[in-house]
Amino acid sequence: MAERRFVTSRLPGFATVAILAFVALYLPIFTLVSFSFNGGRAVNQWEGFSLHWYGVAWANTAVQDATIRSLFIAVMAALISTLVATMAAVGTTRRRRFTGQTFIYAMINQPLMVPEIVTAVALLIFFAAIKVATGYQGLGYLILAHSAFCVPFAYLPIRARLEGMDLSLETAAADLYATPWHTFRRITLPLMAPGIIAGAMLAFVISLDDVVITEFVKSGGQDTLPTYMLGQLRRGVTPEVNAISTMLLGLTVVMLTAFFLLTRNRD
Repeated sequence: MAERRFVTSRLPGFATVAILAFVALYLPIFTLVSFSFNGGRAVNQWEGFSLHWYGVAWANTAVQDATIRSLFIAVMAALISTLVATMAAVGTTRRRRFTGQTFIYAMINQPLMVPEIVTAVALLIFFAAIKVATGYQGLGYLILAHSAFCVPFAYLPIRARLEGMDLSLETAAADLYATPWHTFRRITLPLMAPGIIAGAMLAFVISLDDVVITEFVKSGGQDTLPTYMLGQLRRGVTPEVNAISTMLLGLTVVMLTAFFLLTRNRD
């Protein structure tokens, strides 16, 4: 008698639960995108199709400043966190297991396990002391805060890429008298490049979307696009916020799609 395999999708009610989950996740997003094309000022009453609020958002100088600031911080945070994550990934994977390796993994991934509000408060206290001592109030604090938070997000795909690479190529290069630097530059780095790119894009998206840490660390006049939108919600919602949210959503979807294509398994 043939053994019957356990298939989760055949469980009673599986399809119903899956459909409800997708509806709960995506119906609010679909509603937001739909009302970004609303011609009137109401955010919950359809008054005709229009691109008016996209034009308003595009011409809003505050939105432009916040967007440029967000992109600059996200690019810098992605570069710094990816560099740190790359060094950490190489140092923890391209060698034999050592004492304390699990502890190092846990420390690198610690921002993923600790509530973001805890990280935000810790960074607020730390940077407040530096601000008092130095008097510096620039964007450097936001860049460093975002970089620290994004390191584990960049580290995971890079480490996954390295763990899937065979050490035999690097061993062969060493047998052929290649120096460690030449081995890394000619073999290790090209092979791990997809993981580095994926980690950088993931870090960019995480930094671009961050609200909690930014709200705690930023100084006056340093609103990013998410914190600007949060401030607008407190003053009164218009479809302009929906239009900004839709454009931000579109950018995030593009980046995450590219991340998926770079990290999926290839034959």
